[in-house]
Amino acid sequence: MAFGLRRAELVEWKKRVAAGEIAYMTHYWLEPRWPDITTVTKVGCADLGKLSLWCRTNGLNPAFIHARDDYPHYDLIGSKQREILAREGLWEQIERFGL
Repeated sequence: MAFGLRRAELVEWKKRVAAGEIAYMTHYWLEPRWPDITTVTKVGCADLGKLSLWCRTNGLNPAFIHARDDYPHYDLIGSKQREILAREGLWEQIERFGL
């Protein structure tokens, strides 16, 4: 279940993903499989080759890309989430979600 996301943020993320950009969107998240994880960052890009390269560059397995819809994305959680957001300079997302 996702929450803590503004409609305008979702619209902007979808626009950037559809345009073939690497786009980041963080929100609160509850998932029984990971009870200690409370946020997820969706890293999206409609260009699957570009998204796969992004995964490999960041030491992530592209096999875990969610490519089943119009907005392919990789779910970043845990320490890797904060590490990549910091490297990308996305401090607003880090601070807002207490990462």
